[in-house]
Amino acid sequence: MTSAVVVGSGPNGLAAAVVLARAGVAVTVLEAEDEIGGGTRSAELNVPGVLHDICSATHPTGVASPFFASLGLERHGLRWLWPEVDAAHPLDGGRAGVLFRDLDRTVDLLGRDGPAWRRLFEPLAEHADELIGEIFGPIIHVPRHPVLLARFGLRAMQPASWIARRWHTQEARGLFAGLAAHASHPLTRPTTGGLGLMFAMTSHAYGWPVAQGGSRAIAAALAADVVEHGGRIETGHRVTELPQADIVMFDTTPATVLDVAGSQIPARVARPLRRWRTGPAAFKVDFAVDGSVPWTNEWARKAGTVHVGGTLEQIVDAERQVHAGRMPARPFVLLCQQYLADPGRSSGDIHPVWAYAHVPTGFTGDATEAVIDQVERFAPGFRDRIVARTVTTPAQLEAHNANYAGGDIAGGANDPWQLVMRPRMSPNPYSLGVKGLYLCSASTPPGGGVHGMGGFHAATRALAELRELDG
Repeated sequence: MTSAVVVGSGPNGLAAAVVLARAGVAVTVLEAEDEIGGGTRSAELNVPGVLHDICSATHPTGVASPFFASLGLERHGLRWLWPEVDAAHPLDGGRAGVLFRDLDRTVDLLGRDGPAWRRLFEPLAEHADELIGEIFGPIIHVPRHPVLLARFGLRAMQPASWIARRWHTQEARGLFAGLAAHASHPLTRPTTGGLGLMFAMTSHAYGWPVAQGGSRAIAAALAADVVEHGGRIETGHRVTELPQADIVMFDTTPATVLDVAGSQIPARVARPLRRWRTGPAAFKVDFAVDGSVPWTNEWARKAGTVHVGGTLEQIVDAERQVHAGRMPARPFVLLCQQYLADPGRSSGDIHPVWAYAHVPTGFTGDATEAVIDQVERFAPGFRDRIVARTVTTPAQLEAHNANYAGGDIAGGANDPWQLVMRPRMSPNPYSLGVKGLYLCSASTPPGGGVHGMGGFHAATRALAELRELDG
């Protein structure tokens, strides 16, 4: 019987294990930490009964994932819950750009920029299933929808600041800037527009849900599927030597692969792995808040996600400073209010509020007050409602999850080269150039996010190559 070991139990590692186990392979998942999930963990961090997500919070790529959709994970308790508003982007003076799953509502609130928003995103949302099938995999492939992919790709290669020129109001321009800022890269650089396009498209096509009971429910459902099909999962098992198995999958950073299996990997593959660069870090603060966040804008009070950064120009400046290694006074802050869709995460009137700021790689300072000040800017009185807070620095993020090197939660810098060729230029970027060895983490296509597609593609390639050898 074919054997496989998956190193790491993040969503990609568990996805790879699901594919292999369902194919009849004897799979063992080895997780260094005491609990599974990687970026999909949840815990009561500071107030009993108040549930916080440790890393990932809102899951547009999860609900869009064709692999997750094919598994029927609801059998294992996974349930998606949607807020009334997907995302809000507050501005000074109580204004905001507002992103609804309903394109018509988004267009109506954007006023004179509504028609231009519709012209850009209505065709993308209508063809989202086809586009997701193209962009949630390796860049080098034979497209099933070449014209559709080419049209998307021409726009996606542009800087976010260029795409934003089609709108006139600060509400529309800021809304798009907040979406694109997920790239953690200067918005004046090529390819940053692609993430903005993708996140708006997924909103209008699928919405931005959370997992009931915390992001840990995603890991639990995937793990249950692995075990249901005969797989095993071991926690507290840090891998330092190459496991003995027919297939070994690494849901890890390229650096970990080189540490564990570097002597086995050919130079042509090892070279790009050594050159792999981490991106800016996240500085995370989990708040327990009495009542709701007192946003000045009413739609922000109903939004599952709030992008806190001000105007397009202010976000461009903050991201440029972070990329240059400087901590901005007003960083871009991504804040989530998961309890709005999933009230079971709260304890009475005490609610979990999830937030992180973009900070320079390896940042060792304290950005807590900068995060609070940015929220207070658009929600006066927020500071007074904080009951408790838990701070997680970039170093602590890495200590809790070795894949977050230097506090980078995206699996590597999203510069044009690494975004397109992750981790190397190849039609099979998952292969490590040795029979049976594969990389399946967020450092492979399609990159960061909780969607399992890296694990799916890597395991599918492994099975195909195994059949070729047997044949």
